[in-house]
Amino acid sequence: MEPSKAVRGAVVIIDLDRFKEIVRETGWSEYTPNPVTSELTMLVKELISKHFGAVIHGLDEERGTEEAVLEFPSVDEEALLEDLGKIRKRIEEIGLQTGSGATVSIGVAFGAIGTSKPAKRRDAYRATPLRLLAFRALQRAKRMGGNKVVVL
Repeated sequence: MEPSKAVRGAVVIIDLDRFKEIVRETGWSEYTPNPVTSELTMLVKELISKHFGAVIHGLDEERGTEEAVLEFPSVDEEALLEDLGKIRKRIEEIGLQTGSGATVSIGVAFGAIGTSKPAKRRDAYRATPLRLLAFRALQRAKRMGGNKVVVL
């Protein structure tokens, strides 16, 4: 058996800003889809399909997607960033339409990725150096006030 070769790709971590606070303020359930988490589920599925990505953690059709860790081997970096910007803008629009003020932060890291395997939440964010870098990009987006796409 040949060892798997790493290819240049991307890790993307998407996380709704202030999710628990918004759920509390709107009266939405954390455990069933709401207008924001339903939209994010659909947007993540479209992104995965378009860019041939893998869900490492977080896509949840039953509860609605609040966060997601995604890997994209051999991706067109410019096209991916453009689509991530559209996701950020769409969630902001839904936040305005619903009066929830929902926004999303997105951390992105480009570099060598190996085989993509689903992971538990903690491992999903730190299992590889590239995932850790994407997690740091997400943290930076949050520290900047959210509603940002940050690339490290």
